[in-house]
Order: sequence, then C-alpha cells, then structure tokens
Amino acid sequence: MFTGIIEELGTVGSFESRPAGEPRAAGARLRVACARVMGDLIEGASIAVNGVCLTAVDLRKDSFAADLAPETIARSNLGDLRAGWQVNLERPVTPATRLSGHLVQGHVDATGELVSLAALGDGNYWLTILAPVELDRYMVEKGSIAIDGVSLTIASIEDCRIGVTIIPHTYANTRLGSLKAGARVNLEVDVIAKHIEKLMAR
Repeated sequence: MFTGIIEELGTVGSFESRPAGEPRAAGARLRVACARVMGDLIEGASIAVNGVCLTAVDLRKDSFAADLAPETIARSNLGDLRAGWQVNLERPVTPATRLSGHLVQGHVDATGELVSLAALGDGNYWLTILAPVELDRYMVEKGSIAIDGVSLTIASIEDCRIGVTIIPHTYANTRLGSLKAGARVNLEVDVIAKHIEKLMAR
C-alpha cells in the first residue's frame, strides 16, 4: 500500500525486453538507479515505480531491478520507458507512516493522455489529462486520483478530461513537470468507488 507521496526521482538504467517463451520470461526487466529508497530496500520488497507496484530484485548499491509481466506492460506506461528517463519512486507505507496523500494500491487501472500542462503563475501549473471513458464513473470533483503514482485532487472533470493543480513542490520533485503533450500517464482511481459499485450491483 502506498500514499502517492513521491520520495525520489529515479533514473532508468536499462529496459530489457524478454521474448515470449524465454525461460523465466517476465515481459521485461527494468533497472532503476536511485539513492534514497535504497536505504531500507530489501530483496523481494514492493516499490512503486510511476505508481505501479513492482517487486525489487537484484539489489545493488545504487540501483534495483524489477521484472515486468506482460499485463503490467499492457496496462501501464512502463513499456514506454527508455534509459535515462526519470521515474517516480515510493516505498510502501508502514503502520507509523502519516497518510499524507490517499490510499494507493499500485494497481494501475489504465493509462491516460496528457493534454496540456499550463503555467498558472507562482510556480503552479494546471495539468489536464484525458482519461479512458471506462474510468469516468469512478472519478469525481474533489476526489483523489493517482497520476503516475502521484496523489492528486481532481479539481475539474468534463467529458473524461480531468484537471488538477500541480504545486511547485510536486512540479520539482516528480516527473510530471517534464512530460509533454501526448505522453501516456498511469491512472489509478479510488478503489473504494469500485468496491461500492460492485456491492450496489448485488
């Protein structure tokens, strides 16, 4: 479980696709160079990369690797990654962690498209994302959403276009500020909305 509060910007060291049928094939292997999150990372621990919950393996002094299943590549933007690109990193919460964001599982629902990132002044930005229509019923104004693993509040929503404010700290400490129009971003909606929908259907 995560909170959507990014701890560090990591850098993709390598992205190695694995052909189907290869022994122990897992779609691809990703290696991420980082520092802060390595402090207490252990083999087999969970870590969120752009909001996707992955298992850290092959730990080194300044990097970790993670295997990506075909489902992960199909549902998220991790398959787009290239060496040198930055990624948002967050370790799982602990029982004593302050929940500064919202409950994020690291289970990406779909990808959205970045429409624009417009300056508002004083270091603030307005981010507009086009979300898939199938996620529309789970998103509400003032509700929470994770975009590339960043916990954000939906400030506006119309025709599957969601608008959120990016404050200076978020702009400087996540990868959202470096993205261009057309970029794919990982979206995770509030899981409580999905549970309520299923319960009401019964």
